[in-house]
Amino acid sequence: MLEVTKASILIRYFPLRLLIQITMPNKSQSPSVSTTRSHRADRFAENATVRHILIVDDEEDAARMLAALIDGEKFTVAIAHSLRDARKHIILQQPDLVLLDLQLPDGSGMELLADQQLIERAEIVLITGHASLETSIQALRAGAADYLIKPISLKQLEGVLSRVVPPSVLQEEVSSLTEEWAKTGRFGHLWGRTPAMQQIYQQISRVAATGVTVLICGESGTGKEVVARTVHDLSRRRKSPFLAVNCGAISPTLIESEIFGHEKGSFTGADRQHQGFFERAHGGTLFLDEITEMPPELQVKLLRVLETGVFMRVGSSQSQEADVRIISATNRPPEQAVSSGHLREDLYYRLNVFPIDLPPLRDRADDVPLLAEHFLHGIIEREEAIKSFSPGALERLMQYRWPGNIRELRNVVQRAYVMTPDNVITEQWLPKEFPAVGLAPAQPPSNGACISIRLGSSMAEAESQLILATLKYFDNHKERTAAALGVSLKTLYNRLKEYESGKGENKS
Repeated sequence: MLEVTKASILIRYFPLRLLIQITMPNKSQSPSVSTTRSHRADRFAENATVRHILIVDDEEDAARMLAALIDGEKFTVAIAHSLRDARKHIILQQPDLVLLDLQLPDGSGMELLADQQLIERAEIVLITGHASLETSIQALRAGAADYLIKPISLKQLEGVLSRVVPPSVLQEEVSSLTEEWAKTGRFGHLWGRTPAMQQIYQQISRVAATGVTVLICGESGTGKEVVARTVHDLSRRRKSPFLAVNCGAISPTLIESEIFGHEKGSFTGADRQHQGFFERAHGGTLFLDEITEMPPELQVKLLRVLETGVFMRVGSSQSQEADVRIISATNRPPEQAVSSGHLREDLYYRLNVFPIDLPPLRDRADDVPLLAEHFLHGIIEREEAIKSFSPGALERLMQYRWPGNIRELRNVVQRAYVMTPDNVITEQWLPKEFPAVGLAPAQPPSNGACISIRLGSSMAEAESQLILATLKYFDNHKERTAAALGVSLKTLYNRLKEYESGKGENKS
């Protein structure tokens, strides 16, 4: 009876295939856990420093099994079965990592997480079941670095152990970036000194060290991918890949295969096995840009990956583990995307654990000279012909409204550099005024620059009226329309395609 109880506890923690791997001997080896763990010890850590790990769980057999898998040359392990025991262990020996179960006999693991003075030098990773997933998300918001879902995957456990970095090291890196920002105006891959950007830097510093999903919102061209890269570079996953996917730029018929991969022969033209972005980004960060352009049926599968940590290639019946951090972005208000049916509400709540709202460039005009100089210096390094902005040119750049945001500014600087024959860039090749749309003119023109929206209209209806009226105002010039609306050209084409298909359905 005792053996059955142990087995049931272990199966709760580890998949059956892992238990078989642990208990089956080979021809020259007796069945033991220690033999299995010895050849894995080097893969668990990236350096020779011995790390101390504390496992906090009230299930004694399962905790010992977990400790047996971890213990080795790179790690020392202690076990606590209650909050009280955990506090004693931490006082006696400060751990580098705490594997923390939320359900404990004398309280919730959240209480230990809240005691920042006690765990200030330890990384916290939660051990959780599906039932407590929402509680785990709350803990991640409170500062936990990551979480492991029961039954625990050996691959995910290895990933967590390979990323053990003392919080003090991460804090020193943030301090170093802050010092550089004070001198140069640069924070990671980002540039800006305005209060709005300082707030963004604080948010990045807060969320980078955790494993939470991040949703970046902002107009097209505001630098959402740059923010995602900075988060990755400050995270514990920095040594693993950062991959960016524009969900609006991939054909709906191919996007599932591109993200999850496919097996040979799974569909016409699949003449070989293909690894998707989830496999290629293993251990790192996957940035999903324009997430609202992802087909609804694929959003369901993405939600499942976020909740279970597993996925399947197209045409495969075998699940694979996903050790990937998701950062997503959208250039439309996410609540509007939910109400219009472009983003599933349940997926939105899983992606929006930590939101970051990027300001448009027109709201941080004081950063324009700094950004312009940064882009100019990059061109000078490549072209080797030194040029500079005149005071009047910088003033002109600050007065412009930048409907295309930072992307438009970069393009303007490049064009001005090429078109300027001497060493001083003047106002001659810079934009002269902001397009009329976006600022209501005093007298409504006859070509439809002003629109009336009926109260009670849905967000989708209001959006379609604005897009079509803006397109009409610019005489069907799609690039200017997209820039004025602050969306990508691909997004504009997708919206127009939706409106055309809607007309066809209405006619039928």
